[in-house]
Amino acid sequence: MKPEPDSPQELKARALRYLVRREHSRDELARKLAPYAESNEILEGVLRELESRKQLSNERFAEERARWLARKYGAARIRHDLKTKGISEAASDRAVAELDDMAKAKEILARKYREPATTREERAKRARFLQGRGFSSDIIRRLVLRDD
Repeated sequence: MKPEPDSPQELKARALRYLVRREHSRDELARKLAPYAESNEILEGVLRELESRKQLSNERFAEERARWLARKYGAARIRHDLKTKGISEAASDRAVAELDDMAKAKEILARKYREPATTREERAKRARFLQGRGFSSDIIRRLVLRDD
């Protein structure tokens, strides 16, 4: 049996509880609130109100998510993740532009592999590792494959 839908005030309170825990994109919050909304119009009204009061911001979400993902991933992987969360390409580009991919790739590579690569196979393995993490081929070439 489906529970009774939330009133607009209850829906807004639920949205704020989600936003207090962490930033959400507009699409992500709409998906989470949809089962509790009486109609799409009420849900859109709540989301517009939150955006007008600056309590919900896709740009802020993109910056926070990019900073969090940058600990492990490169720009391509972060852009893809932001796109799946409903963030525009322009907003994701602004969030990723602040990151230093070269320094992050060096740090991740140093954490994973303690000694420098000595064989071509080891360098290829490290290149695949960085590629899977979303780093550009230019960065991979400069860090790993430059000794070939």
